[in-house]
Amino acid sequence: MAGTLYIVATPIGNLEDMTPRAAAAFGAADFVAAEDTRVTMRLLNHLGLKKPMVSYHEHALNRGEGILRRIEAGENCALCSDAGMPCISDPGAVIVRDALARGIPVTPVPGASACVTALAVSGQDTSRWVFEGFLPAERRLRRKRLAALEGETRTVIFYEAPHRLRSTLDELAAAFGGERSVTLCRELTKLHEEIWKTTLAEAAAHYAQADPRGEYVLVMAGAPEADPADAPTLAEAAAHALALMRQEGLPPTAAAKAAAQGTPYGKSEIYKLLLTLQEQDGGGE
Repeated sequence: MAGTLYIVATPIGNLEDMTPRAAAAFGAADFVAAEDTRVTMRLLNHLGLKKPMVSYHEHALNRGEGILRRIEAGENCALCSDAGMPCISDPGAVIVRDALARGIPVTPVPGASACVTALAVSGQDTSRWVFEGFLPAERRLRRKRLAALEGETRTVIFYEAPHRLRSTLDELAAAFGGERSVTLCRELTKLHEEIWKTTLAEAAAHYAQADPRGEYVLVMAGAPEADPADAPTLAEAAAHALALMRQEGLPPTAAAKAAAQGTPYGKSEIYKLLLTLQEQDGGGE
């Protein structure tokens, strides 16, 4: 019989957040699949455990096949990321997807997650939210992602590294307005934990002078709900989609989806009219 793939959450900073069930899962596993074996080794040493380990980081995902074959042969595997819940902004998601496709039992062992922890203490609306994780490194792709979020009314959660925080805050302020509320959560559960609710403009100004330190979770308020009386016409929404294609390089489907945000129209309605506008405009050239 096949073994089981356990998806084991680890502390996001404070080792006292390790749950007894997570420790037991590591103890019962035949081997551990770790994002970074050096980080996980320190955790296992803290638990007093010694386990065979294999790395599955994004540059070694070809090892996923070997991991799955070992489980199919009857071994139990504990998969973990460096911190938090595996598979969230983490290449372990590929292994889980393939395991389920092959009928391998997958069992979650939940625990800390940086995005949910930050959301809970952010002071932003927690009833509806969307997780964006890390924005693309390439500038053109970042602009596309931010354009697609125009009009998003749900709270938006981003991850960011310290060396990119300044540029990200500048781009968020440019895309959504400097007065948009944002909560910056730094070093969650650690000694220098900081939770700061402010605006994008104030955050950008602060970090233009101060050095960003530690990993950040940015919890940004969504756009205000549109007043139906102020809603654009279908023609205006389609024209907006055409402008997004020209200015941001979005393909038609993505442009229609972005333009539909905050309007009473569906993506398909805008897409159909967008194609007509392109034809009238000589294909949008």
